[in-house]
Amino acid sequence: MAMLEVNNLEVAFDTPDGTLQAVRGLSYQLEAGQTLGIVGESGAGKSQGVFALMGLLPDNARVSGEVIFEGEPLLNLPEKRMNQIRAARIGMIFQDPMTSLNPFMKVSDQLIEVLVQHKGISRKQALQESLQMLEAVRIPEARNRIHCYPHEFSGGMRQRVMIAMSLLCRPRLLIADEPTTALDVTVQAQVMDLLQELQQEFNTAIILITHDLGVVAGSCDQTLVMYGGQMMEFAATRDLFRDPSHPYTKGLMGAIPRIDEQMDELVTIPGNPPNLMNLPPGCPFCDRCPVAEPRCYHELDPPERFGAERIRVCNLPREAIR
Repeated sequence: MAMLEVNNLEVAFDTPDGTLQAVRGLSYQLEAGQTLGIVGESGAGKSQGVFALMGLLPDNARVSGEVIFEGEPLLNLPEKRMNQIRAARIGMIFQDPMTSLNPFMKVSDQLIEVLVQHKGISRKQALQESLQMLEAVRIPEARNRIHCYPHEFSGGMRQRVMIAMSLLCRPRLLIADEPTTALDVTVQAQVMDLLQELQQEFNTAIILITHDLGVVAGSCDQTLVMYGGQMMEFAATRDLFRDPSHPYTKGLMGAIPRIDEQMDELVTIPGNPPNLMNLPPGCPFCDRCPVAEPRCYHELDPPERFGAERIRVCNLPREAIR
């Protein structure tokens, strides 16, 4: 059995203007020690899908489907039980460490709070474990800096603090939501190398949400491509980059500048993502797809499975995409 199973996950939000369908029919599995990359444009439903399994959606959200983590269903669990699972078994690195860390609390107090709450140890022991974790994520002079406030750290160091906090309880699953956002490329590489080293040490499974296909190529075992709240394609990362089988995936790949080709201008996918409150009845990508057929606007074939555990959701035959 896979560590994490997501089956037909649906997330919708009730708003004054109507219902917003953030995630539709999302299914995937993740094994222990593997890294799954979830990619797609803003508004594709990447973050809302993982917030649903963490129980972090607002009150106006409606969630259906099935999420099973290590044999335990997560959806609709009592808040007390979810609090026991969060951090202790599932950790999360949020997008912006400056807003995720409490600016009025020292880093030491925020780290200690996690261990006291979830492991029930003394503050003295929690401080020692927090210091060891800061050293593990390579915070310089961790013994002196652990008592600093978040604003006294650089962006890269704050991200390392967030990684340390998420790993304090040695979670079996780590969700990283845009962990390299707003970091320069050198720090990005350091953060991703650090995550891979910690994954090997603790055998942690990772869900990596990102816009950066370069990060995905270098760190993910499998990749899930989302658009308009739906899965467009799922494959082993190497297979996906070698042979994308969906027009949207191919468009994303084509938008990556290449050092081995002369380019006069950057390639883009024309148009804008769909309105999630007024999605088309067919494929959500049809308005921007260069090979869409008339029926794509009205219907969408069920997921097609092929090759080594590859999945695509498209009306067109694979030969038409190449």
